[in-house]
Amino acid sequence: MAKMSKLLSIVLTGTLALSLTACGSGNKEDSGSSASGAAGSNSSTSDTSKDKNITITFQNIYPDPTDPKNKIMNKIVDQYEKDHPNIKIELDSLNTDQQKLKLKTQAASKEIPDITVVNPAAQMQPFVDAKLLAPLDDMLAENGLKDTFQDGLLDWYSFDGSTYAVPDGNNIGVVYYNKELFEKGGVKVPSTFEEMVDVVKTLKSKGIQPMAIGEKDTWTGSFLFMNMLLRTNNGPGFLKDVLDKKKTFEDPAFVEAVDAFQNLVQAGAFQEGATSFDYNAGENLFKTGKAAMYYMGTWATGGIESSSVNGKVGVFKFPTIGGKGNPDEFMLAPGSAFAIAADSKHLAETKEFLNYFMLNFPKEAFEAKGAVGIGQKVDGDFKAAGYSDMAMDVLNMFKEVKGGDLAFDNTMNPGTAQVHLSSIQNLFAQKKNSADVAKEHQAGFEDNNQ
Repeated sequence: MAKMSKLLSIVLTGTLALSLTACGSGNKEDSGSSASGAAGSNSSTSDTSKDKNITITFQNIYPDPTDPKNKIMNKIVDQYEKDHPNIKIELDSLNTDQQKLKLKTQAASKEIPDITVVNPAAQMQPFVDAKLLAPLDDMLAENGLKDTFQDGLLDWYSFDGSTYAVPDGNNIGVVYYNKELFEKGGVKVPSTFEEMVDVVKTLKSKGIQPMAIGEKDTWTGSFLFMNMLLRTNNGPGFLKDVLDKKKTFEDPAFVEAVDAFQNLVQAGAFQEGATSFDYNAGENLFKTGKAAMYYMGTWATGGIESSSVNGKVGVFKFPTIGGKGNPDEFMLAPGSAFAIAADSKHLAETKEFLNYFMLNFPKEAFEAKGAVGIGQKVDGDFKAAGYSDMAMDVLNMFKEVKGGDLAFDNTMNPGTAQVHLSSIQNLFAQKKNSADVAKEHQAGFEDNNQ
C-alpha cells in the first residue's frame, strides 16, 4: 500500500503542478527553455568519438504522424542530427503491442536496440533482472535532467537504488466524448454506468457509432476493464489483494466487472471488427468524428486537440457501476519510458542523445499542445498558449484524483498478464459465462505463480 500511496501523491502533486502553471503561477524551473543549451554542453562523449560516424537506433511508440509526440520526436531528432552531423538517429516507430512483441524477441537474443520502450514496475522488472538495461543515474545527473521529472515518478522505473528508464508521461484514464454527436443522438453525459449503456444503445439506434477502441493492441480493452473492476471492487487494490492471497479472481467484484464489460460490448458499444483495429486506427475513428466516445489515458489529449474534432470534444470521469465506486478514483498510468541497452555499442553517445531528448521534450510538448499528462514539469500558461477547453478540463481532473489502480500488466507478472489480455480480448468476439472468465484468470494466476 505504501507504493500505491506514493503513486497517488505523484499524481496529485505532479499533475497539480501542471494545473497551477495552467493558471499562470509560473514554475521557477524552466526545464524546457534551458534544455538546448544545457544538453549541448554535455561532455560525456569523448572528443575522439566526434569524428566517428555513429548510428543510434531509437525504438519508440510514436508511429502516428498526426500525434503531437511523433512531431515532437522528429523535431528534436532532426535538430540533434544537425548539431551532431556524425550521428544518425535511426527511428524504429511501432504501435504499442508491436513494440512489446518485438522487444521480447530482441531480449531473447540479447539484441536490444540502443534505446527502447519499457513500462513501469512488473512489466519492466524482467529486463532489469536479466541485466539487459543500463542504469541511467549518470545521465540523469547531467544538466539537471533528474530535477525535470515530477517528484517520485522515477521510483516506478528504479530497482535496487538505480533508475533504468525515463518516462514520457504520467496519466489518468478518462472518457472523451464528441459533443456534436451527443447532441445529434439526443443523449447527455452519463452519471452512472447503467446510463452509459443506455447512451450506447440510443446512439446505436440512430446510426451513430457509440465508442471506438483499438483492441488489436490488447492492453486497450484491459485498461477499460480495469476501470470497471475499480468500480465494482468499490475502490482500488483488487489485484494487490489477489497477490496477497486475500482474494481470488473468482471474487464477486471481478465477476461483476466482467458482466459490466460484456454488457457494454453486447450493447454494441464498439465498432465492428474492433480486434482488427490497432491503437492508432481505433483512436483515429474518434479523432475523425466517426465515434461518439473514447476511453483512454489522458496522453490522448494532445492528439485529439490537433485533430479535426478539436473544439467539439468534452471529457468525463468513468461513472459508478451499480452504485459502487468513486468517480474520483482513476486508472493511474505512469507512462511508458525510454531505456538504454546495457550492451549498446555507443553507450556514452546514446546517453548523451537521450539526455538531450528528454531535456527538450517538455518545451517542445508544450509548444505542440501535447504537454497534458507528460511526466516532466512544464513551465507555461496552458490557457494563454491556446490549449482547448477540453485540455483545461483534463488538467482540472488531475486535481480531483482521490486514488486509483495501476494497469493489470503493470501489476501482475507477464505470464498472468498474457492470460488476462487474451481473455478480455476474447470477450469482443463472443459472450462468455462471467464465472468461467473468472476461473480462467484464477487458473492463469496460479499457473504463473508456482
